[in-house]
Amino acid sequence: MPIFQDAKGKNISNFQKMIDEKKNTIRKYYDEIGHLYYGQYKDVNVDMTKDINARCESISNLYIEIEELNVKILRERGLKKCAVCSTENNLSNAFCFKCGARFDDSDAIPADVIAPPNASATPSRKENKVATPVETAVAETVVAGDVIDASDAQEIAEEGKEE
Repeated sequence: MPIFQDAKGKNISNFQKMIDEKKNTIRKYYDEIGHLYYGQYKDVNVDMTKDINARCESISNLYIEIEELNVKILRERGLKKCAVCSTENNLSNAFCFKCGARFDDSDAIPADVIAPPNASATPSRKENKVATPVETAVAETVVAGDVIDASDAQEIAEEGKEE
């Protein structure tokens, strides 16, 4: 008799195996970081910062990949996690049953299907938000890679209004 009787169980098992491999890699990187840091401590003339930062970035990327695999496992089980309260909900839910937050993903049933025929769907707050001139100026500055303080952001916003 096969261990996995359905494809979902096999997929979940494969995702879990991938997560375990990534966690082992993370432990290996932590060990390497410790050795590099100690080597830098022993010989102050040696700069291991570049190697340490590379491993730290790899660890961060592995954590992101693990989270993506956890989402895939939930989807295989017919669930999704609320971004607001972290409660697991059925994929068919358009709103979290615990906190009421709206799901904006493609798996949710559209609100106009759930609502009565004459009711209109309520757009999410993200869709209705209009950026203020200050937010726009700050966002443009961040994209450009510059760091500004609040007074500079206000001046940029005022210049934007004049144009």
